[in-house]
Amino acid sequence: MTMRKSADTLDRTAISPYDNFCDGYSRPGSSGNGYVSVLKVMTGEVEKTDDFLLDGIVAYDRAEANGAYIGQVNMETASSFCGIAGNVWGYDLARSEALDMDKPLFEVTQYDGSKLPVYDAAPLVAAGQTLFGTETARRFPPAPGAHVICANKSTTNGRPATGEPDPAKGEAYGVWCYIAISITRDRNSAADLFIEDAGTWTKNDSESDLAAFLKEHQRSVAWSIIACGKDQSVL
Repeated sequence: MTMRKSADTLDRTAISPYDNFCDGYSRPGSSGNGYVSVLKVMTGEVEKTDDFLLDGIVAYDRAEANGAYIGQVNMETASSFCGIAGNVWGYDLARSEALDMDKPLFEVTQYDGSKLPVYDAAPLVAAGQTLFGTETARRFPPAPGAHVICANKSTTNGRPATGEPDPAKGEAYGVWCYIAISITRDRNSAADLFIEDAGTWTKNDSESDLAAFLKEHQRSVAWSIIACGKDQSVL
C-alpha cells in the first residue's frame, strides 16, 4: 500500500507571497521548506508560417495556456522527482475523490517480484486545472513572470494542409504525450518519480490506430518506471 503523507509527515509550509498567485519553489518572499507538484499534459497548435522556430514558440505558448493555465512563466527545467519535502496536488493536498474510486488499468511486476498497479492519472491532471483555472477563468495560476521549476518533455512537428506528411521534413499526422507519476512506498526516505514522454505519429491518419498505439504504449511507460526504480533500489 502506498503511503499518503499524513499530518505528521506533511510539510505544509509552502506559502507564496502573493494572495492570488502561486509562485516557484524557494522564490524570494516565499516561506517554508515545502513545495507542491502539479501535473499537466497539453498540446498547442498554430497555422504554419515560413519560420518553424517561431511556429514552435507559439505552439508551446498555447500549450501552456490551454487546459490548466500556466502561461507567462519562466520554466526552469529540472529532473523528474517530487521529494520528501514535496506534495502532489490532488493526491496529498486537495485530494481528488476520484482517486478513491479508481480501479487499476493493469498491473506490472517490479524488480522485487511485487505487483505495481497502474491507474489513470486524469484525476490529478484535472486537480491541476481546478487549482490554476483556465486562460479564460483563472483561479490561482503561477504569478506572471514567475520562475517555476518544471520537469517537462515536448515535441514539435508540422503537418501539411493537404496530402501526406513527410517525416524527412519534420512532418507527422500528429503528436502524442504521456505523463505518469509513481508514488514511492516510503515517502519519508525516497522520492516520487515523474515520467514524461512525447513523440510523433507518422503511421496514418486513423485516430483509432493512434489510440491503440497509446493504449499499448502505457506499458512502455510503466516499464520505464520499474527500470528507474530498480536502478535506485526504490519501490
